Amino acid sequence: MLKYDSIAELIEAAKKQKMKISEIVLADQAAAAEADPETLYARMERSFDVMCEAVESGSAKDQVSMSGLTGGEGYHMFDYAKRTGGGLSGSFMTGAMARALSVAGCNASMGRIVASPTAGSCGILPGCLVSLYKEGRAEKSDIVMSMFTSGAFGMVIAKNASIAGATGGCQAECGSASGMAAAALVELMGGSPDMCADALAIAIANQLGLACDPVAGLVEIPCIKRNVSGVMIAFSSADMVLAGIRAYIPADECIGAMQSVGDMMNSALKETAAAGLAATPTGRKLKEKVFGAEE
Repeated sequence: MLKYDSIAELIEAAKKQKMKISEIVLADQAAAAEADPETLYARMERSFDVMCEAVESGSAKDQVSMSGLTGGEGYHMFDYAKRTGGGLSGSFMTGAMARALSVAGCNASMGRIVASPTAGSCGILPGCLVSLYKEGRAEKSDIVMSMFTSGAFGMVIAKNASIAGATGGCQAECGSASGMAAAALVELMGGSPDMCADALAIAIANQLGLACDPVAGLVEIPCIKRNVSGVMIAFSSADMVLAGIRAYIPADECIGAMQSVGDMMNSALKETAAAGLAATPTGRKLKEKVFGAEE
């Protein structure tokens, strides 16, 4: 049985059995749950279907968050991509951005999403994987399997560092989600287990120290837009690794560094809305708009 103590453990097991990380994780989880692999696969497939549904729900023109502060970001990005032929980043990437915005918007409007690994970072994995599916770049069955790899990597991060903004800052949420997505992308493109780990490492390294500073304490500003940044980092990390660029700092050490940085981070930067963008004059005014002036 796997212990999920380290990324190195997962890589070693995959190499030893000459299997993909997703394959050994599915088999391990099935054994641990005393369930058929087909049953667990079906559950994961349903999670992917929910991601697709969240994209549709969150891309509606009239989508508005519960606070009224945000809404329609997914619609506007899809519309922009259509009007401009893909804008500056190209049609595929603007589509991925739009899907990330849509899922995050769905969350803000109290719609159904998959916390992957958290609600605040819910648009990153769907932005990557749903885009590959919708654009015909990967088969659904392969995408669903890649989610077992991203999930296993997330389990290691949660065990050795944190996936919660309240304890590790946004690096723990969007940083973890980007790394998990990057690993899944690399596996989908035929990369080795070692390459999946390098993609995770690069994605985490590029978001070390990212504060969690939600305006008015709501997972909207700047969280929704950070999901887009997370998608871009996931794709760029995966592409670098697939191009033959190494991470140099091992994934497990990057996870350890993220934990260390989180421990050093001031509590005001950990989801308290007491610093960062939340403490700006405009941030405070937006809080008053939602909750009223403090007495």
